[in-house]
Amino acid sequence: MKDIKELGEPVFSRGLENIYFTQTELSYIDGKAGKLYYVGIPIEELAEKSSFEEVAFLLLHRRLPTKKELEEFDRKLKENRRVRVEKIASFANYPRDAHPMAALRTAISEIGLFDPTAEDLSPESLYEKSVSLIAKFPTVVAALRRLREGKLPIEPRDDLSHAANFFYMMNGYEPSPEQERALDVALILHADHGMNASTFTALVIAATDSDIYSAIVGAIGALKGPRHGGANERVLKMIRDIESPEQVPEWFKQKLEKKERIMGMGHRVYKAYDPRARILKRYAAEMVKAHGMSREYEILVAIEKEAEKYLAPKGIYPNVDFYSGVVYSDLGFPIEFFTPIFAVARVAGWTAHILEYKEKDDRLIRPRAQYTGELDKPYVPVDER
Repeated sequence: MKDIKELGEPVFSRGLENIYFTQTELSYIDGKAGKLYYVGIPIEELAEKSSFEEVAFLLLHRRLPTKKELEEFDRKLKENRRVRVEKIASFANYPRDAHPMAALRTAISEIGLFDPTAEDLSPESLYEKSVSLIAKFPTVVAALRRLREGKLPIEPRDDLSHAANFFYMMNGYEPSPEQERALDVALILHADHGMNASTFTALVIAATDSDIYSAIVGAIGALKGPRHGGANERVLKMIRDIESPEQVPEWFKQKLEKKERIMGMGHRVYKAYDPRARILKRYAAEMVKAHGMSREYEILVAIEKEAEKYLAPKGIYPNVDFYSGVVYSDLGFPIEFFTPIFAVARVAGWTAHILEYKEKDDRLIRPRAQYTGELDKPYVPVDER
């Protein structure tokens, strides 16, 4: 087969579907088999045996760390957790009714504005800023939540893990071991996911040789959309009007008749059960036993049963958003902060892809759009129109 360049004609694909523009070692999705891998390791193994800190190292370095390297990386994350007091004070001026993702977008842009190394695109500087961003995202999101509720932000603690410290700063008390593990697993599952919309956005910006903060701000903007990161919010909103699992069959039937979408069902890539959803379903079941969102969980299970009858034959199954909202709610997080929590995890993937692309390709991303309008139309003076 001839090379595309040789043919001289671009390939047309709506939404760039099935178009490769780069190569990566970071994550691989086998949509037909329902498999997800980080650097070749099945997500099930990482969820069971690893930690978010180790997964972040894995993505940034494209290999697992030694024990000493993991300890050093953990120390570096803890050193970078704090955000300058004047920046936190600035966050307090954000409108309380603004979407938290809009506030996060502005906060990260502001942090970048005052970083004297922002324009340094050397691999070493990009790596240091990547670690700093991964460390600071939980601090920023927690501060935005506390300020939104009229409370003072809580300082990070160096004696807690990444997940436990985030929980503590968000809620004001330490998590139980079960809560810490559930949040740690949720962060692992959301850390990366192939060339999704927000990661692609980050790479498009980074490929222009803009600073990494601009790339991450762009990624936040893409994740904010309800067709990407905001879907987990919409799952819980969707089931608010369902009073019990017994009402689900009739509710589901009406949804199908009206051709309305079932939020949290289906995925652009997966044509089988999303492995992340399977893992989160188990943690959701454990969380509701201890912390109480049992009605919501039971309703979601009932919806899944209906979906097995009508949607599974079409290759539509639960995705990661379907059960994540119940887990986050049981962890004490407000629904409007579900997507920022997603960003707390995904910043590891965003920065890792930026580092990899700058190292391997570093080529300006410049797709083409197929022109469908008329050509050589005459200009008509304004008085004659």
